[in-house]
Amino acid sequence: MPSLREASPELQEAMDRILNDVNKTISRLLPETDLAENKLFTAMRHGVLNGGKRLRPFLLIHSALLFNVDEERARRVAAALELMHCYSLIHDDLPAMDNADFRRGEPSVHRKFDEATAILAGDALQALAFEILASEETHADPRVRVELVTALARASGGHGLCGGQMLDLLGETEEFDVGTISRMQRMKTGMLIAFACEAGAILGKTDEARRRALRNYAFDLGMAFQVTDDILDVEADPKAMGKPANQDEAAGKSTFVTTLGKEQAKTRASMLVEQAVRHLHCFDESRVKMLKEIAYYVLERRA
Repeated sequence: MPSLREASPELQEAMDRILNDVNKTISRLLPETDLAENKLFTAMRHGVLNGGKRLRPFLLIHSALLFNVDEERARRVAAALELMHCYSLIHDDLPAMDNADFRRGEPSVHRKFDEATAILAGDALQALAFEILASEETHADPRVRVELVTALARASGGHGLCGGQMLDLLGETEEFDVGTISRMQRMKTGMLIAFACEAGAILGKTDEARRRALRNYAFDLGMAFQVTDDILDVEADPKAMGKPANQDEAAGKSTFVTTLGKEQAKTRASMLVEQAVRHLHCFDESRVKMLKEIAYYVLERRA
């Protein structure tokens, strides 16, 4: 498969199209205002529209396309997911968490505005995500909307994203083994990526076997993404990353690299991507081409 530096024109075109389409959808759902609380909306837009590859929306839309879901519906769910993801980044950057001054090459929200505004911006993005999923514009079937809300709540709560972040904080003072690190990253990163793929299946009202295949693909891909992220933290160009290098080591965190070593971590990432791709065997080869290519892209990315 092509590496990041040799991404196929088809994959790059698909990524660019989804990035542009989802950004337009987010911008429409998160309009600017001239009301007194405009500072909040400006901070929300800064936290969401200041870059990002839109990997999760890509996975969601291409999973939905497997079941011929209307792409406008899929884009709305993708936008909601990205709002949830960006809320987590805003809060992750706060002084009480990672204390990061930059995100995607731009000042983090609390640095550009202030801590209180950053907290409110994250809270408001999370609320808006659920508002979008609950709207009839997202899907006419209320059962589908309820299932989407439930799945995202599960992925982002105490047994998902928030629980994983708690483990991440504990990892600054406790030494974790590989099993605990895997569980932490499955919760912190994998659950939202799993939602991305499962949401496509929910929108398509597909059978449990295909839904499970996409969920398993996503969990392995999410883990590979995090292993690669740990590797990039120690060897990537900070300019390409848009944030300082060696942040995890400086914070004393247990990562796949600190626990396994860089070479073993790379081997693990490759194994996870191959495993992820195998989960897609129940789908027509031509229809999952982009999902397979994006898996190898995750493995070879440099930022």
